[in-house]
Amino acid sequence: MKIYRTDQHPLPLPPGHRFPVEKYHLLYEAVREFAAPLIVDAPAASDAALLAAHDAGYLARLQHGTLSRAEERALGLPWSNELLVRSRHSVGATIAACSTALNEGCGVSLAGGTHHAYADHGSGFCVFNDSAVALKLLLQAGALQHALVIDLDVHQGNGTAAMLADVPSLFTFSMHGRNNFPFQKEMSDWDIELDDGCNDARYLDVLAGSLPQLFTLARPELVIYLAGADSYQGDRLGKLSLSTAGLAARDALVLDHCQRFGIPVAITMGGGYATPIADTVAIQATTVHAACLRYAS
Repeated sequence: MKIYRTDQHPLPLPPGHRFPVEKYHLLYEAVREFAAPLIVDAPAASDAALLAAHDAGYLARLQHGTLSRAEERALGLPWSNELLVRSRHSVGATIAACSTALNEGCGVSLAGGTHHAYADHGSGFCVFNDSAVALKLLLQAGALQHALVIDLDVHQGNGTAAMLADVPSLFTFSMHGRNNFPFQKEMSDWDIELDDGCNDARYLDVLAGSLPQLFTLARPELVIYLAGADSYQGDRLGKLSLSTAGLAARDALVLDHCQRFGIPVAITMGGGYATPIADTVAIQATTVHAACLRYAS
């Protein structure tokens, strides 16, 4: 098992910006306390890797800093070279985590889950779609034939759904808030929409009832699990009401099913916008710790 970090590539943002970039270094510090020997630096995704799923014109605009104002507004982040570098490493972390999972059972990215990005534009703080890139690369390389994205971020994985819609063997599952961003949803292979205020009992009942059928339908050789922390009751963008214990139980359900079906799993962090940010860090560190208990030798 390996855990890939990207926080050493800083992202300068204007004061007061809503994207919690500091989360990534805090998460690295938290995970280092119990898994330091497993942590490695993430590689950067190459142009060739990104073009497995992304439009060449979009990549060129990012490289040359020529995104339009509308594209920057949709992205929610100002363009900078640092943004491009960081985004390459975030995708590289997921590619590496998938490869590690196929070889060792589990790989973890301390970033990733950038599921709002589309082939030709970014959206919702997501520059590239790491899951789509990683899975299309693996498919092209013949490393797998079927895979499953289990997206438990509170926001629908709209970009992932759109980018993988033309590949029936790559199954997308998104369980998210009905009344949350994106307000115009895409169609995943399986979507479950939850009402505002959904609590632990309801959430876990729905998830536990869905996972066995999901694995049967998708027949995956690899799972990418987006373990978003933004379903937490203290998340300022979440609208759901899960406790930290509920989120830990969610992780256990997913990982238990991966082990029961004998499927390797790559874990990405997805969103998390709690106040204080330490709550998000603690939730995501707990996710990584749960994986370490199951897979680290």
